[in-house]
Amino acid sequence: MSTLQEIKPVPVALGGARGGPRARTLRPGGWGTEKWVTFSVLTAFVVYSTWAAFQNGNFYVGAGQHRDLISPFYSPCLTQTCTQGGGGGLTLHWWTLSPALLILIVPGGFRLTCYYYRKAYYRSFWQSPPACAVADGHDRYTGETRFPLVLQNLHRYFWYLALIFNVILTVDAVVSFRLPGDGGIGASVGSLVLTANAVLLWMYSLSCHYCRHACGGHVDQFSKHPVRHRLWTLVTPLNARHMQLAWASLIMVALADGYVRLVASGVFTDPKIF
Repeated sequence: MSTLQEIKPVPVALGGARGGPRARTLRPGGWGTEKWVTFSVLTAFVVYSTWAAFQNGNFYVGAGQHRDLISPFYSPCLTQTCTQGGGGGLTLHWWTLSPALLILIVPGGFRLTCYYYRKAYYRSFWQSPPACAVADGHDRYTGETRFPLVLQNLHRYFWYLALIFNVILTVDAVVSFRLPGDGGIGASVGSLVLTANAVLLWMYSLSCHYCRHACGGHVDQFSKHPVRHRLWTLVTPLNARHMQLAWASLIMVALADGYVRLVASGVFTDPKIF
């Protein structure tokens, strides 16, 4: 029996004809439904988040309403346009546009380069391929070796930066239990919304394929690396639910922004639970 060292890699050549004959597929069933649902949800999120990022207002609910809620799209708020109480210690005075345009670079880059989201938008937007056993929508395939797809390799770096933002949003969730002028400490619907958002973002980040690799990758014997093995066993079950967590966290972050925006604009007040 050959050992792993004796097995020679099989060369793979990129390029050439894609997808076989022009007949789309002989695959039965409604395989296209998932593609169009993915297309619709991603498009809706991009449209909403772009609109919200350019609003540059109604992203913070402060002491005037006895709350301390900030939209995840605007945290940390780094510009001088931030509402008092919604800003951090660092202020970029030279930036006069919406702070969300700076903040969304990291979470947006993290999701854009995510392994699952690549599959989702490659299939739904680029038709490459639309589904398994379905002819590709393009005649050639070059992989992620050319611009702009070569930038997908930045995913691991966006993951580390996203963890910093997760910490910040976790702090926001904890601070949201402060009810200034309304009993000091308590819980409201808004604080639960921000907490659920922070929890789902952590679960999405920890379920990431790179996270699992960082915990247990390049290890020949787990017995010699008990700590990494323990971390690997903790994140592996989450990795199996990466797709579900990706969608849940995406929808939740939009709902969190929408909730804070509606309260800040006076559409309704944030109900106190206790």
